[in-house]
Amino acid sequence: MADTDTDKNASTVSSRDQSSSDLFEVVGPEETSNITTGDVEKATNEEQETKEDGTAYPAGFQLGLIILALCLSVFLIALDNAIIATAIPKISDEFHSLPDVGWYGSAYLLTTAALQLLFGKFYVFFRLKWVYLIAICLFELGSLICGVAQNSVTLIIGRAVAGLGAAGIMSGALLILAHSVPLVKRPMYAGMIGSMYGIASVAGPLLGGVFTDKATWRWCFFINLPVGAITVVVILFFFPEPKQDKAVNEQASFAEKVMRFDPIGNLLFIPAIICLLLALQWGGTLYSWNSGRIIALFVLFGVLIIGFIFVQRRQGENATVPPRIISNRSVWASCLYIFFLGSSFYLMVYYVPIWFQSVQGATAIESGTRNLPVLISVVVLTIFSGGLVTALGYYAPFMILGTIVMSIGSGLLSTFQPDTRSPAWIGYQILFGAGVGMGMQQPLMAIQNVLDIRDIPTGTSMITFLQTLGGALFVSVAQSVFTNQLLRSLAAYVPDLDPNTVLSTGVTNLQKALPKEDLSGIKLAYNEAVTRAFLVATALSAASILGSATIPWKSVKAKAKNP
Repeated sequence: MADTDTDKNASTVSSRDQSSSDLFEVVGPEETSNITTGDVEKATNEEQETKEDGTAYPAGFQLGLIILALCLSVFLIALDNAIIATAIPKISDEFHSLPDVGWYGSAYLLTTAALQLLFGKFYVFFRLKWVYLIAICLFELGSLICGVAQNSVTLIIGRAVAGLGAAGIMSGALLILAHSVPLVKRPMYAGMIGSMYGIASVAGPLLGGVFTDKATWRWCFFINLPVGAITVVVILFFFPEPKQDKAVNEQASFAEKVMRFDPIGNLLFIPAIICLLLALQWGGTLYSWNSGRIIALFVLFGVLIIGFIFVQRRQGENATVPPRIISNRSVWASCLYIFFLGSSFYLMVYYVPIWFQSVQGATAIESGTRNLPVLISVVVLTIFSGGLVTALGYYAPFMILGTIVMSIGSGLLSTFQPDTRSPAWIGYQILFGAGVGMGMQQPLMAIQNVLDIRDIPTGTSMITFLQTLGGALFVSVAQSVFTNQLLRSLAAYVPDLDPNTVLSTGVTNLQKALPKEDLSGIKLAYNEAVTRAFLVATALSAASILGSATIPWKSVKAKAKNP
């Protein structure tokens, strides 16, 4: 490996020396004094505008359209996660399908999480543009099915189809970005794309409230169609298909081509993730955590995932997660970091509105408006930190800062009381959002900085998968913490009130459905329960130090292939 790197470096130096001598030969000895530092920097910048395959990166209006399309596609999947929660009450009323409510979210999450790593393989061995467009079209088809659904089963099928497409959208968007912008400029644009999650997390409940109250819940799905169509048109006509690696196109037998997709590994991995997510979705709701069904699902998950790990070690380069990639320190540190950061962020997005509605009596739309501080800080800091990484080159400092600021912000949020005033809840949200914004996109930059271009799809799919899995896992953990604390606090503050009455009422109807003399005690109980969930987010924020403190300090300005 060292000899190979030496040869590459020598070749690079030789080619640069030759390029420099050619430059001076053209201008002649008498004109060399006119060459300035600016001329050299200009030549260097021109080199950065050319891909490794010799083709030019998109620029100007073309690049602007591509970035807009990528932002819209990521906004779609982020919005879909946030908007469905607002629509569920209306949907269940129309279809009389209260027992199916859990599946409206689960069907989407199951297909998304289970197929994210497989999409990494698709992006390696098939054409990037067409895999991405197929993912968008699947998501659009699922949204259309949901929008026209006349019964609950059809809606669940539509959610599953939309999840199939969503599995490939985020990773595909980041891969298109990698082929559209030089690495040194990529953090700023990645920050813009990543900020769509922050915008959608707050815009979703607001739009959902408007659609369900002023029009129909079906527009929560129909809105995806025109936005997705814009993305399809732009990518189809303005994004140039990158050249595939020659090794990908080499002659191989049918059996060899099939084995590239690690069928045995995926036959173990996909059921394992489905078992885990079903256990998390059903545990504590449909079934108790110690029921036979839930225990069996966890046991099956453990057995299948152990089998998956064994297969990955044996498969080598054909593995869904090749050992040489996950053993790279930058890769596993990035995976740890995004797992804990994503978990903390999703947990806060889920529980902060509950605090506003249950403790302060805000409506769904008002709670969405009061979430704007975290939205603004996530968006601003995601873009700003991306710009700073582009300027300075290093992403590791922003991961460390993100851990510190996010931990402080979430810790302060856990101090909420029923009488907490707006300056406090605004400031604490801004602080937490700033920490998330600083760190959210840095793992993706680390992956793209240390991996070869053909390994980036695998690395990117690992990051997006762990972000999804972390959110699903710890929202369920926090839900268990929340419910147990709520039951204890209700018994302490309103002992004469049946706790099941409070749980079945829901946070939006507390003020109307329950006796006024019990409301103060109920608010205290909800406050204690929600802040316990915030403590889970605080622990997760602090745990992200496992990734930020161990990631190597590398610069996007001097890309290193080895950690």
